[in-house]
Amino acid sequence: MNQSFETPRLAALRLAGIALTAVLTMAQTPKPAATFTAAAANVSNAGDSIQIVLRRWSTDTERDQFLAAWNVPAAPVSIAPAAPAPAADAAQGRGGRGGRGGRGGAPAAAPQRLTPEGSLAKALAAAPTVGDLWSSSESLGYSLCYAVRLPEQGGGERIILITDRRLGDSGKGWKPAAPGAANDYAFSLIELRVNAKGEGDGKTSLTGKVIVDDAAKTYALENLAASPVVLRNVKRRAG
Repeated sequence: MNQSFETPRLAALRLAGIALTAVLTMAQTPKPAATFTAAAANVSNAGDSIQIVLRRWSTDTERDQFLAAWNVPAAPVSIAPAAPAPAADAAQGRGGRGGRGGRGGAPAAAPQRLTPEGSLAKALAAAPTVGDLWSSSESLGYSLCYAVRLPEQGGGERIILITDRRLGDSGKGWKPAAPGAANDYAFSLIELRVNAKGEGDGKTSLTGKVIVDDAAKTYALENLAASPVVLRNVKRRAG
């Protein structure tokens, strides 16, 4: 019976090869641009552990394109005309060309334009992913397609993130605990405020209205101070 034995030299070479492969793999894995942890608050999944990992920040060109989507809504949406009137009605002059019904059937509804929110949702759906948000109670994460940071006094930062789908659209969590109507955006905007140590909190568009901050050239939440905290104990993690 043939047996193969590994000499000490071959074993050392094999281990060296494994170590080199591991080093090369780590070198090829890009370092996140930023990582944040937090806990959900004032929503039905309060207490959930939240992790946000950003691969990169949105470029100035991307920011301009997203703002353009809000300020210049997309082309009109085509709406299918109503079905033509039955032949019997047409024969009696109720739906034919000469009848009182005009060209047949009910008149087609006028084209509708997308709202700024709808136009932004379309832009987000077509945009590349720059990061992800995960909650401990959901199996699927949320893709982040917009990530902008703005310096604050004292070394802090204001961070604006937008997901390509609404937080809680899976039916698990994120329902606002406070009374009042929730917004029905197809996306979610998250505004973090952190100090120089990378600690702070976050609020969202689940109840807050999305607006354009022209001075900062970004999206934001209207009346931020009055919005409930949804991400508590936000902490920026190194690496």
